[in-house]
Amino acid sequence: MKRNRIGQTDVHVTALSFGGASIGNLGGVVSEDDARAVLQHAWDAGIRYFDTAPRYGRGLSEQRLGAFLRGLPRSDYVLSTKVGRVLSPGPQMAEADGFVDPLPNAVRYDYSADGIRESFAQSCERLGTDHIDIVYVHDIGDYTHGAAEGARHMDDLLGSGMGALNDLRQSGRIGTIGLGVNECQVCIDVMRHSPLDVILLAGRLTLLDRSAEEGLLELCSAQGTSLVLGGIFNSGILATGPQPGAWFDYAPASQAILDRVRVLQDRAGALGLTLAEAALQFALHQPQVSSILLGTGKVRSLQRNLDAAALTLSDAALDFVTT
Repeated sequence: MKRNRIGQTDVHVTALSFGGASIGNLGGVVSEDDARAVLQHAWDAGIRYFDTAPRYGRGLSEQRLGAFLRGLPRSDYVLSTKVGRVLSPGPQMAEADGFVDPLPNAVRYDYSADGIRESFAQSCERLGTDHIDIVYVHDIGDYTHGAAEGARHMDDLLGSGMGALNDLRQSGRIGTIGLGVNECQVCIDVMRHSPLDVILLAGRLTLLDRSAEEGLLELCSAQGTSLVLGGIFNSGILATGPQPGAWFDYAPASQAILDRVRVLQDRAGALGLTLAEAALQFALHQPQVSSILLGTGKVRSLQRNLDAAALTLSDAALDFVTT
C-alpha cells in the first residue's frame, strides 16, 4: 500500500489507516474475537497505520490494539494516540460518551505539561510500547469544551503542554505532533502559535462538509502540515444515504442536510458510484491528505471500504470527486 510522509518528519503512513474508535465499543459492543479479526484483516490488507485514543472505551481500544500489535515488529507499523484526557480507576458503567461497556475508568481533561505526560505514559502502558509515532492533542477547543473551558484548556496547552510534547519528541518518545479535532478554527489558532506536523481532522473535509477549505488548507500548505482524515462519512450519513434517522455530525441530520445528501447521492449514482464510494474517493483525492482512517469493528465493512478505495474512476466520476 502507498505510504505518505507526515509533514517534514521521517514518519510515513499508509494511505489507508485503521481508526480504533469502533473497537472501543462505539455505539455497540464489539467482541474480543471480532476486534482481533478486523485488526488482522486490516493488517493482511497492507494497512500499517493504526490510530486510537484514551477516549475510545476509556482505554479499551488502546488495550485491544496493544494486545494485537504486541506480537508484531515495532518498526513494521505506525501508531498514533491522543493526549488531553487522563484516566483513573472509576465505576463500571453501561455506557459513557457513546461507548458501550467501557473500561471502569474516570476521565479528567488536562492539557498541561503534567497532564500530557501522564496521559502519554498511560497510553504507552496500554499499548505496550515505549514510543508513539504520532501524538495528537485531542478535542482541544470550543467544540468539545465550550468557550470558557476551551479558553482555559488552550492556555494550559500553549503555556506548558506543547513544551512537554516537544520535550518528548526531543527524547525520541514521540515522532510527530498534531491535533485531533472536529473543528477548523482551533487548528488555525494553535498553528499561529506553534507549527504542527499533522492534523487529524474529523468530518471537515468531506464530500458533504468542506469547511476546511475556508483557510485551514491554505495554512497547512504554507506550513507543511499534513492532514489525516477521520469521519469521512460525517457520522454515517454519507454511508447510509439520506434515510430517516441518518446522523450527521454526531446528531440526527436536519432536513436541509438530508436534502443536500440526496443531491450528492443522485449525482454519484448517475456516475455509477454509491454515495459511500464517492465519499471515500473524495477523501483519497485530496492532495494534502496523508492517510484516511477507516473505522469499523466489522471485517465486512472494512473490506467494503477497501474495495471502494480500489475503484478505477471514469473521467466524469473523477471530476465529481475532485471539484
